[in-house]
Amino acid sequence: MRAWVVVVAVAFTEEERVRIIADLLDTAERLYASQGLKKTSLEELTAPAGISKASFYAFFDSKETLYKEVMIRRAPLIAQRHGKVFRRPVSAESLAEVMGTWTVVLTTDPFYRRLFTHPEELRAVTRRIGVEEVARVTPYVIDPLLDYIAKGQADGVIDSSVRPEIILGVIRTIGLIVMNRHLYGDTYDDVLETTIKTLARGLTASNEL
Repeated sequence: MRAWVVVVAVAFTEEERVRIIADLLDTAERLYASQGLKKTSLEELTAPAGISKASFYAFFDSKETLYKEVMIRRAPLIAQRHGKVFRRPVSAESLAEVMGTWTVVLTTDPFYRRLFTHPEELRAVTRRIGVEEVARVTPYVIDPLLDYIAKGQADGVIDSSVRPEIILGVIRTIGLIVMNRHLYGDTYDDVLETTIKTLARGLTASNEL
């Protein structure tokens, strides 16, 4: 006689679902920032929420999907840091402030710091869930900066011979100094400030700073 195993799906109330999703996001944000996507196990993610590993899939279809949702949840917080400067007229001074704010994000936000220093994790997430899903973060983080650059070019302040995407890449190089601050010792602060001012002047062809 054949024995049949019946798997009964656990039903969660709406209140339980809200609580569990919040717990999973909180745990994922902490673990992904500290040890990364690959080293974080399903058991580590689900234990604080009080659910089984099998029940995880009632909420997210993969660890990568959860990673993406953490990105989306944190993105508005990153955007808020830049909101004030983006509303100001574009200038060498405000461009330097944009870059300075980016360094603050990298030094105070463990999750986005991890994202910046381990691009292979973002590639893994993109392969699993698709470019379109990952792109849901860009309206908060990337698009406002590209709009700011485009406005500066339209106003004749930022060099219009260079595509906004390239200028964005130049701005992001500031992160390399932040990530390698140990190489600069006591000169780190001065190196960072001088680099930001030099880039801002170069991109705007200005002597303001």
